[in-house]
Amino acid sequence: AQGPATETQTPLPVVVPRAGKDQTKERIQVHRFWDKKNDWLFAGVGAARAFDYFSTLNLRRRGDQEILVTNDLVDNHAAFAVVEAAGTGVSIGASYLFHRRGHHKLERWTSIVHFGLATTGAVRNYCLKTAHPKSAP
Repeated sequence: AQGPATETQTPLPVVVPRAGKDQTKERIQVHRFWDKKNDWLFAGVGAARAFDYFSTLNLRRRGDQEILVTNDLVDNHAAFAVVEAAGTGVSIGASYLFHRRGHHKLERWTSIVHFGLATTGAVRNYCLKTAHPKSAP
């Protein structure tokens, strides 16, 4: 009834994994967005923004001028706090977009760079000399 098995069956193709991007994608560990590492990075960004908030208020109390936003915004403490909190929120949102697109290194680096820049700005604010008004002779 049936002929020899070697004549009627076709050999199955051998699947050989390609080298390059496919293998590196397999090596990338998929992680949840709210994992421990991101928790610490986002907390760091929030702390750096709070540090920047207080250093900028200190700068204004000493008579210096803010260069990135208007002095009226900084002098309105509630509005300035909202701006600083919004900056943290935008940073987390950008990290989430990178996470959803699979750019996990960019997801982490967004927070790392934001933390570094905000901290550097705050330290700079504290390092500036106090602006003394010129006294009349």
